Amino acid sequence: MGSKFWPRRGSPGILHHFTETLVAFEFTSGNGPKPHSILFVGGLGDGLATTSYVADVVAGLEPTSWSLFSVNLTSAYQSWGFGHLDRDTDEIAQCIEHINEYKRSKFGAGNRIVLMGHSTGSQCVLHYLSRPNPHTSTPAFDRGLEHVKRPVLDGGIMQAPVSDREAVQLIVKEGFLGRTPAELREVYNQLVSLAKEGMAHGGPWDTMLPIALTKQFGYPSNTPVSCRRFLSLVSPESPQAPAEDDMFSSDLGEEQLGKTFGMIRQQGLLKHKLMVLMSGADQSVPEWVNKEAVLARWRKVTDHNGAAQIWDQQRSGLIPNASHALSNDDQAEPRAFLVKRVLSYLAEVLEKTK
Repeated sequence: MGSKFWPRRGSPGILHHFTETLVAFEFTSGNGPKPHSILFVGGLGDGLATTSYVADVVAGLEPTSWSLFSVNLTSAYQSWGFGHLDRDTDEIAQCIEHINEYKRSKFGAGNRIVLMGHSTGSQCVLHYLSRPNPHTSTPAFDRGLEHVKRPVLDGGIMQAPVSDREAVQLIVKEGFLGRTPAELREVYNQLVSLAKEGMAHGGPWDTMLPIALTKQFGYPSNTPVSCRRFLSLVSPESPQAPAEDDMFSSDLGEEQLGKTFGMIRQQGLLKHKLMVLMSGADQSVPEWVNKEAVLARWRKVTDHNGAAQIWDQQRSGLIPNASHALSNDDQAEPRAFLVKRVLSYLAEVLEKTK
């Protein structure tokens, strides 16, 4: 996706092992490390630097004191179908701790760190900031999971926070890959039924849905998806009882939003404000969703009706004409807009945090 935007000679940097098996790549532009850091987390199917606009952000950071890290989580590439947000954010916390120790060893105290997420990476940002610290879950399907205490962030950025549930509804409504809406509705209902049955009778393990069905529905044919993760993404009990991954749907009420956006202040894991950038022409967002109204509702809940100032009102908003990942041939202006907002935000992080 968008590899043509990357320098053909490659990008200089440092590969960091933050666990025995997981890595993050720090872009250094050949000038060595810098004191401050952005940790970038992509969406479903992403891995190291697979989101094309990262190249634009890296280029914009060259004259600054910030470097960007692209992280590779257990759920990267084709593994998202068996992933979950607690594991993602535990691994992000481990990476942040590694970055903080590394930068302190190079520059002493005073380093800043900002977590930036694209698409499902935005779910990771919000999950990181809003859930108990450390996490309290004990998932039987992930027995090796060890929760860690998540370090405080100097800043948080969410780009293209979209509802997987509404994206699925859009596919079913309009048809996909030559299949009619009626055909896709039948496949969707079959998958939900199989997933619920698998959850009821699968014991303490994840059970994989048939790829022959999930690929008809638009999921990649090389990506296994568990019953549990499928139900989390499509969240059939929403909006009354949204599943873990259903954070950004436009029909969620203030009570449900209060459990995510509304918990940021209480958890105290964000020193500066939260910047939220929604792609103005996001192909994953149905036309029936009023993006400006959604952002206004998120801001209201985040700021507790004006009692707090967590939402970055000055910079948050729509990126005009931006596609979901800003990766199309006509996306030069949206990418420049994004970079300008990110650089402005980082400058204020340095000014406002200690």
